[in-house]
Amino acid sequence: MKNKKNKMPTKSMPNTCKPHKEKSGKDMPNSKVKASMCLMGLGQLMYGQVGKGLLYLAVLALGIAYFVFRGGADLVGLFTLGTREADTWLGITGDNSVVMLLMGILAVIALLLLLAVHVSNVRDAKETQRLMERGGRPARFKEDAKQLLDRKFYKTVLFLPILGVCVFNILPIVFMIAIAFTNYGGSIVPPKLVDWVGLNNFVQITTLSQFAPTFGRILGWNLLWAVCSTALNYFAGLGLALLLNKDCVKGKVFWRSFPILAYAVPGFITLLGFKFMFSYGGPINQLITGAGHRAIGFLDIDAKWIARLIGLGVNAWVSIPSIMLLATGILSNRDMTLMEAAKIDGATPWQQFRRITLPFVLFSTTPVLLGQFIGNFNNFGVFYFLRGGLYIDGYFLASDTDLLINWLYNLSISNNYYNIGAAISLVIFLITSLISLVIYTRSASYKEEDTFR
Repeated sequence: MKNKKNKMPTKSMPNTCKPHKEKSGKDMPNSKVKASMCLMGLGQLMYGQVGKGLLYLAVLALGIAYFVFRGGADLVGLFTLGTREADTWLGITGDNSVVMLLMGILAVIALLLLLAVHVSNVRDAKETQRLMERGGRPARFKEDAKQLLDRKFYKTVLFLPILGVCVFNILPIVFMIAIAFTNYGGSIVPPKLVDWVGLNNFVQITTLSQFAPTFGRILGWNLLWAVCSTALNYFAGLGLALLLNKDCVKGKVFWRSFPILAYAVPGFITLLGFKFMFSYGGPINQLITGAGHRAIGFLDIDAKWIARLIGLGVNAWVSIPSIMLLATGILSNRDMTLMEAAKIDGATPWQQFRRITLPFVLFSTTPVLLGQFIGNFNNFGVFYFLRGGLYIDGYFLASDTDLLINWLYNLSISNNYYNIGAAISLVIFLITSLISLVIYTRSASYKEEDTFR
């Protein structure tokens, strides 16, 4: 009975929840933190942190001044894209829709940066509150400044780069995306007003008889090109590296020098050289005509698959050396005991390559392989220098060897279809990013990071 009585009192167990309630009560923002939520820097001033509080107030004052005198109008202009059209005959200075779009995006970035500073101000006030509750004192301005050169030095170093990324990287990308949802292009260019059209440009690409057939044909060829050129370059470079790693090969330094020299020559010079070689007056046709045959139009208007195969070969000539150099370095780290064990077990050279060498190299080069795929998908130079400026029947402002990036260039730069070009560039981004994310997240490089360590 005594044992039962000793085990009975368990009513004190619910009291274990009280410390959590007290802790959550302590974490509740006090009046000073709430003051910082209402007015940036006010909580710091109430804590006696005058320098920091005045600095936050100065940032707030500059932000308010910017939005009062310029930023507010830019935000409104981002939605309207102008209301008054210019007329040179009447001397009316109208709104420039493109400039208003750009400045509106810049105002949005400035607003986001101001909100980020405000969040930082609230977090700083809450951190000071926790410090005071532990019996400490608010940090002085000199102490905070020293922290920016010591424990928080990364913030000092990254401030200007982040600001530069916002202005020079994020702003142009967002501007390009925004153009894809306007009617900017063709005859609608400043001083005419540009309007938002929603998804109309994407509907035109996929349904309008002027764009849809060309988009479908070029997209199919673009995907085939990216897969074939990436596979050819990768496996040819890997095969060349395996060949040059063989002990029976003599003069390895000499044989490696040829691909390296081809890689060192600027790409556009190589492409122009191949264009001359395959032209009617080039050395290849001279050999053909010298043998008594007719000259072949390797890059002529009706040379569809011949020109495509030449593009694959030229791109391989330019790209294989880089893969060879990468694979050579990776193969030097192979565990040769696995190869010897496989030979003892009776594995053929093909089985050794498929089961040991290829998984090892793929594990290390999957990100590079994806980069090669994206680079080949957006390979502007190959067909621009080999066959640029050629328009073929059945294609709108394009040829049967053009990629989406080439068609985008023809539409936007040469023919002022900026809105359609921006829509195509957004489609390119979605395709490449989706394929890259799906492949990478399913690869061993992502799932089995510690396998070959």
